[in-house]
Amino acid sequence: MKLEMTLPERPGLLHAVPVLNLFVLLWFMFLLSSSLLRQSGVTVELPPSRFQLERFQNTFVVTLGPGETEPRIHFGRDAVSLSELAERLDALRADGAQAKAVVLLQTDAGTPVGIERQVSELVLGKGLRLAMVGSNTPGPGIPATNPKSE
Repeated sequence: MKLEMTLPERPGLLHAVPVLNLFVLLWFMFLLSSSLLRQSGVTVELPPSRFQLERFQNTFVVTLGPGETEPRIHFGRDAVSLSELAERLDALRADGAQAKAVVLLQTDAGTPVGIERQVSELVLGKGLRLAMVGSNTPGPGIPATNPKSE
């Protein structure tokens, strides 16, 4: 004897739930992907700037932050000394990244200017391009307008 279902099949929303889950997952990945790209992983308080950077393709982040005795230097997420930073920049040059690579320098507002200048001269001395990163929130004495838009 063959068993038959007597109720009519009404799939309704039940079959659409997995598709909706997939779209929500893709939507979250799209929203979060920009924040996961190139961050150094080191929290610093950036000084305000009214200028905006263009988007670069090959970037390496160097972060200068406050330390107990001397400022901390991070290349990406790795804590390095000034000599180790020079070695890593030499390795970049050896890999052929010199022509297109840009070093983004994030400096905490409490870091001495001398250290920032040392690192800047080191990067430029290795033949790499340098861009200094600042906060996009205007500080005291800095107008909130972007000079490119005027």
